Amino acid sequence: MTNSQTTDFVHEIRVGWGDCDPARIAYTGHLPGFALQAIDAWWEHQLDGDGWYQMELDRGTGTPFVHMSIDFRSPVTPRHRLACSVWPVALGQKSVTFRVEARQDGTLCFEGKFVCVFIEPSDFSAKPAPADYRAVIEPLLRPDLA
Repeated sequence: MTNSQTTDFVHEIRVGWGDCDPARIAYTGHLPGFALQAIDAWWEHQLDGDGWYQMELDRGTGTPFVHMSIDFRSPVTPRHRLACSVWPVALGQKSVTFRVEARQDGTLCFEGKFVCVFIEPSDFSAKPAPADYRAVIEPLLRPDLA
């Protein structure tokens, strides 16, 4: 596992016509999915290409969500790429909290808090954050953004 992130992590998403409703803005239900794509990309960036799929099947640690909250600021449209910034803001004994801020053309569209718990995939039981994951997350923590 390496920690290749030294600056803020930003994942760009192409919002398509099919993501939108008749009002020509992204369906509200798609916005959490965009945030989750960005968090998965953050893990891939930090774990040498391993995202949630590899984390659970190959590394033996799942990270299902136990809390999500999103504040909507401005509509999301297909006009610009959606730039999702991701930061870990808290690391508990058995959980990690991420903040996602999504912008289009510099305008904040939504921001949210996403909490995952570390689990043993075989029986879905909570477990302490593995030491190698802690080593990746701790230097990147931004509690000021929580």
